[in-house]
Amino acid sequence: MKKIIKKICLFIGKILKIFDKILITPIMKIFLMIRDFFGKNNKTIEKLFNNKQAIVVISLFLAFLSFYIVDKNSNYLNNSAEILNNRFVNAIYNEEAYVVEGLPESVDVILIGRKSDIYLAKQQPNQKVTVDLRELTTGTHRVNLKYSGNNKISSVEYKIDPSQVTVVIYDKVSATREVSAELVHRNSLDSKLDISDITLSKKEVTIKGSSKKLESVAYVKALVDIDNLVEPTIGNATISNCKLIAYNDSGEIIDVEILPETVDATLKITSTSKVVPVKVVPTGDIALGYAISSTSTNISSITIYGDEENLKSIEYLPVKVDVSNLSSNKEYNVNIEKPNGVRDVSEKTVHVKVNIGKEEQKEVPNIGIQTINLKEGLVVQALGEENSKITVLVKGSKESLDALDSSKINAIVDLSEYTNPGVYDVEVKVSGEDLKLSYTSKVNKIKIEIKNK
Repeated sequence: MKKIIKKICLFIGKILKIFDKILITPIMKIFLMIRDFFGKNNKTIEKLFNNKQAIVVISLFLAFLSFYIVDKNSNYLNNSAEILNNRFVNAIYNEEAYVVEGLPESVDVILIGRKSDIYLAKQQPNQKVTVDLRELTTGTHRVNLKYSGNNKISSVEYKIDPSQVTVVIYDKVSATREVSAELVHRNSLDSKLDISDITLSKKEVTIKGSSKKLESVAYVKALVDIDNLVEPTIGNATISNCKLIAYNDSGEIIDVEILPETVDATLKITSTSKVVPVKVVPTGDIALGYAISSTSTNISSITIYGDEENLKSIEYLPVKVDVSNLSSNKEYNVNIEKPNGVRDVSEKTVHVKVNIGKEEQKEVPNIGIQTINLKEGLVVQALGEENSKITVLVKGSKESLDALDSSKINAIVDLSEYTNPGVYDVEVKVSGEDLKLSYTSKVNKIKIEIKNK
């Protein structure tokens, strides 16, 4: 036990020696130097410095003072920083009379201090970034942003990035614009349904802002969001609070105040459809010496849905079947492709049977020639009867050739490239309504003359 106590005493003694060496002794040396300097002229200071107890007390005082200073500096060096991102900037000014540009919507606030203090600072309510513009008039100004609140922590330093911004203040003016509807999320609507008409609660709205911005506003759109319809059905439906957006001629959004901010939209929901026949369209070249004798499908017609104008021009629904190198009967399951302007079809697939027979051919004479795309102000005529009618060679199965109607064969000359009067040899293209047959003109070109009217 005595050995342990002796070791502890030795350890404490070493610590005291180190403490005396690096702190007490240097300070005492400083005081002795001061005593030597003042000792010749001041007996009181000399007596004080000759008193060993006084020197020890003063040395201890200075040691604690040094410790305090180092501790304070250490605390400063140990400060933390935290960034509060995207703090909304609240501008204080007369919003009815002025427009302010150049002010950021949000800024970052940097908190510097002890972690515990920063934590408390973040919990304080009603802290916000503000800029007071009430004393400013129209023009360009450099303004300071402030982080304000009644409960700011004094030990925390608040820095705003950026702390200064340049703003431009304009007089606010107003104008009127017509408002139209724009459908949003149109694809969310059942493809069998259609929006045939939209009526807005306001035909005109007021826009406010700087005169420069108002001049750039070309139109205002009400965004009618189909997602806001609940189980839409045929009839009228209303979508409330449709947001209004101002655009320039390029379709870019212009930031202006719009009054009212929203409008209501009444939609007329309809379902436009049309029943058309299904028509098999063979693609590719069948095997040499063979022809399609017949085709059949499991459905003869199909209902298509879309805009009325688009449906008017659709006379049948093509079902494309690849018959490349086909030499025997074959069956297909074909996915139906929607033509342009068609949103939905009543059937998604169709079963097609293609029957193959031996190829034969037949000549069909006296097929009249039609001209298309002739430039306005010109007339055209064939040079001789041999150039006004042609003979068409038709190939296919015996059944198809026997049922051929020559009035369904078309011979066409496209004159879109012939824009000047003159005599030309032009190519003739032939086609027929029966797609199971192939059609070829016995002459590739005919001679025509183009004249001015």
